[in-house]
Amino acid sequence: MTSPLAISIFLDADACPVKDETYRVAQRRHAKVFVVANSFIAVPREPWIERVIVGAELDAADDWIAARAAPSTIVVTADVPLASRCVKAGATVLAPNGRLFTEASIGMDLATRNLMADLRAAGTVTGGPKPFSPRNRSDFLSALDQAILRLQRSAAR
Repeated sequence: MTSPLAISIFLDADACPVKDETYRVAQRRHAKVFVVANSFIAVPREPWIERVIVGAELDAADDWIAARAAPSTIVVTADVPLASRCVKAGATVLAPNGRLFTEASIGMDLATRNLMADLRAAGTVTGGPKPFSPRNRSDFLSALDQAILRLQRSAAR
């Protein structure tokens, strides 16, 4: 049987609003967390949490995460291009609001992201995303817990 720590969570940590929630669920479900960022981020001192500081180059954190994304991993990111790379690698990918990125949805997610970027560049759309809500946090907690349980069941088979 596979060790419970065989499941890894890669946290795209720069501006991630659900770091504490990720730690809480990972501790309960015995998953390893890699907190990936371009600069120093304080993380709890736990053997199952590892801080990874990558270079300041554009997409360095994304590249580090994408290179390690696999079917036994969970990636937490709001970055749609990174989500696409990780979904293609077979990883389970969650947005901080708990939304699951899938093979079926990622094409539309990328198209929507690109359209919104074009509209913002043209000045047509000037607002950003809705504020992060307690409901988003709750949805994320539930989605992460379920994702870990699914992977643990798969590993046990």
